[in-house]
Amino acid sequence: MALALPLAIVLGTMLGALWYGQREARARSMDEWAVGGRRFGSWIFWFVNAGEIYTTFAVLGISGYAWAFGAPAYIAFTSVSLACALGYWLQPRIWAAGRRHGLVTQADFFAQHYGATWLSVIVGIAGIAALVVYVQIQITALSLILRLTVGPGISALQSALLAAAVMLAFVYVAGLRSAAFAAGVKDVLMIVMIVGLSLGVAERVGASSMLEVYRLAQERFPGIGDFPGLKPEAGLTATWLVTAALNVALGTWIFPHMFQLAYSAGSVEAIRRNATWQPLYSLSYFFIILLGFGALLAGTQPADGNLNAVLLQFVAERYPAWAVGLLAGGATLLALVPGSILLLGAASIFGRNVVLPLKRDLGDAAVLWVSRLAMVAFAGIAAWLTLTSNRSLVEIGLSAYAAIGMLAPGVFLAFLWPRASAVGVFAGIVAGYLALLWPAAADLGKSLLPEWDSGLVAMLVNAAVAVLASLAWPAPARARVNAAPAAGA
Repeated sequence: MALALPLAIVLGTMLGALWYGQREARARSMDEWAVGGRRFGSWIFWFVNAGEIYTTFAVLGISGYAWAFGAPAYIAFTSVSLACALGYWLQPRIWAAGRRHGLVTQADFFAQHYGATWLSVIVGIAGIAALVVYVQIQITALSLILRLTVGPGISALQSALLAAAVMLAFVYVAGLRSAAFAAGVKDVLMIVMIVGLSLGVAERVGASSMLEVYRLAQERFPGIGDFPGLKPEAGLTATWLVTAALNVALGTWIFPHMFQLAYSAGSVEAIRRNATWQPLYSLSYFFIILLGFGALLAGTQPADGNLNAVLLQFVAERYPAWAVGLLAGGATLLALVPGSILLLGAASIFGRNVVLPLKRDLGDAAVLWVSRLAMVAFAGIAAWLTLTSNRSLVEIGLSAYAAIGMLAPGVFLAFLWPRASAVGVFAGIVAGYLALLWPAAADLGKSLLPEWDSGLVAMLVNAAVAVLASLAWPAPARARVNAAPAAGA
């Protein structure tokens, strides 16, 4: 049962997704393959865009974080709401730029606004690196699910490669439309599954109600509901929560695949309606954190103390086989759908913004095939990263947000400050990466701003240098991207 249900769920969803993608469009052009023909309505856009926050990072990662640290898992509540408020303002502007200039990737946006192809190449490479790290999250989680359902007979290498192969199948042929269909299935399934598991968690840990689970956790593990949580030495204080949540919110819409999702909307109303209601998704974190606390009360101990496997282990030990199968199937979709969209974004950038500038005579069909081949390579790199890292999904996710945050000042300045220049943005990116990755600079940041999220510190350095360098450089001839969508668009 634990193996049959996941197989049925995944195969059924894949067939439906491929049928839907092929029915709507053969994805013979980059515009159809990468941005769904720019005509996603409110419902499809909801699932493909809002559903990007409901991934294995959200379910397996946050529940494991609650089990290990307690209160620091509350970052899920704050970051989602902040990101939605920012998205209401930012995404319509990205959509308008994409519609007006026929943009397909994030790097296209930088090339169009700043008038510098060389900057788009740099931005494209940086974006690909962050996306591949984020794909690592999904392959790590999917590998755990495969090993839980199949058993010890499948090795870590085999599970990682199989995870990458299935992920590729979602978007290789029909592109974004296939992922959009699967996103709707996985969101509905996982919300029902998480709430269902939560309704039964109290009796499995000796509590009288779901709220009683929180009270028992506080009694048996003092400090679990307050900062800095169960492990003060980790430095996950209230200051960390505020700065990390800000960094995640500022970086959410900067990921390259989120640009492509914004371009895919059929209207600006679909985007704004989505941003208005999307914070409701954060309510599901009540149940996810509840399950993490329940696993702690139940004495769940995953192999090697692996935070990412806590929820899977807890359900496998305390729930019937059919529940394990449903969770495994739903969690598989949580990994496959976002992972496939991430790979799609990385591949689109590689074809359009790295290869095409070097070989200008490539046609649209050739760029499409280059992108598809690159997607296979990026999946392989992500699988390799999975095998060489044992960090929690939340840690990997925050590192991806820190990396993509280096592109945030260039995006916000494009809409807020016409004086910003390509040279200034490039200088900011270099300074930001130095502040983030150079040990001496990172140590200085920690000493000056203790307990701050390192990604936000690096982003502030980036923005300051970008502004100063732009002031020192001759002003651009004109602003190339309008600050807001046209009225009535």
